[in-house]
Amino acid sequence: MLDDFMTRATLAGIGVAFAAAPLGCFVVWRRMAYFGDATAHAAILGVALSLTFQMSVFTGALAVALLMAMTVTLLSGRGYAMDTLLGVMAHSALAFGLVAVSLLSGIRIDLMAYLFGDILAVSRSDLLVIWGGAALVVALIIWRWSQLLTATLNEELAYASGYDPKREQLILTLSLAVTVAVAIKVVGVLLIAALLIIPAAAARSLARSPESMALIAAAIGAFSAVAGLRAAYVFDTPAGPSIVCVAAILFACFSLVGWQTKHKL
Repeated sequence: MLDDFMTRATLAGIGVAFAAAPLGCFVVWRRMAYFGDATAHAAILGVALSLTFQMSVFTGALAVALLMAMTVTLLSGRGYAMDTLLGVMAHSALAFGLVAVSLLSGIRIDLMAYLFGDILAVSRSDLLVIWGGAALVVALIIWRWSQLLTATLNEELAYASGYDPKREQLILTLSLAVTVAVAIKVVGVLLIAALLIIPAAAARSLARSPESMALIAAAIGAFSAVAGLRAAYVFDTPAGPSIVCVAAILFACFSLVGWQTKHKL
């Protein structure tokens, strides 16, 4: 069954959607959208380092994404506004990564595949990495769900409950770095943030609880992956952007339904 490239692509898309959905909910709740962007943009530098030292792209992307996320966390609140700091680091990391890739000699690289994904080229080993990373992220979120939710709602409440908000932030940072690393092959570094944010934002208007929002977001993400791949096959469009387009259309539809329901009430 896994000999079919469309089957492997579909499984890869669903795996990334399952990892990104619950994490994306916390990104939306905490207003960390730009944080996700910064971490994703840094991954291209990890790709360059991986190719230079002949190691796994996943390893290099994970290391640099984690370094970026932890650096932003440590520097936040030290003289710069968060959006300024994220803007500087996100675009600087992307620029340095692109320059580093251009300086690689003797290595042929399809830069577009890393910027916008190449889900149709997913191999069996890639599937193992994607689903392994997704399982790790989902396990972390389930394990720390109550603590993460409390720290997201109110830091003082988290301290009163015996939780350390900084530790919960570190867990989110680790989860975000893993998700970015596994999603490069699916949607590329420029669209990873969209896969994190759009399904969660679309689920927000339908959900009645945090748990239901995470589950609905996972369903929206998985459907977007399947429908986006089908659309890419039928209309001969890029697969990664097609997945994000489907998610964006669902967000617009659900937002309209939610707005109409709210005004009828």
